[in-house]
Amino acid sequence: MEIDTNKTMQAYIHPVILSGGSGTRLWPLSRVAYPKQLLSLVGKETMLQATLARATSLPRTQAPILVCNAEHRFLIREQCEAIDITPAAIYLESVGRNTAPAIALAAFHLAQTDENAVMLVLPADHVIEDQAAFAEAVKTAAHAALENYLVTFGVVPHAPETGYGYIKAGEAISLASS
Repeated sequence: MEIDTNKTMQAYIHPVILSGGSGTRLWPLSRVAYPKQLLSLVGKETMLQATLARATSLPRTQAPILVCNAEHRFLIREQCEAIDITPAAIYLESVGRNTAPAIALAAFHLAQTDENAVMLVLPADHVIEDQAAFAEAVKTAAHAALENYLVTFGVVPHAPETGYGYIKAGEAISLASS
């Protein structure tokens, strides 16, 4: 299959920011009441704020949807307000159920509000230094999504890790620029 990357996008990108972590691995900096995504670890902004800014700066992007721990709701709201971002929705998890249910909840929300939505799921605690490369990767992924492909970004592992899953790459897709 060939995907025309110059095709005019027919859908908006809806960022879904996952911010439900409890901050147990970076103790004592990060803790249950104040996890790493709420900390300024890499720059002036917190990791959540950097993710929100990165996502909302992409072309054709709608207001983000956040899925977070109910205990962090006020901190999340304050961090959004501090950088002038108003989320489309903030879903609160009373109990963490991991990534898949959080994504399913956001997908259900989008199915009710925008049947042509392209959902961009982003953890709130990632560091992405090359913003231009990120934006280009999202643009390419959005075009593939419009062709009914499920797209995922991954990191090539350097060693086995049982705490994460692995992605088996499928057949390459040709990208055409007409």
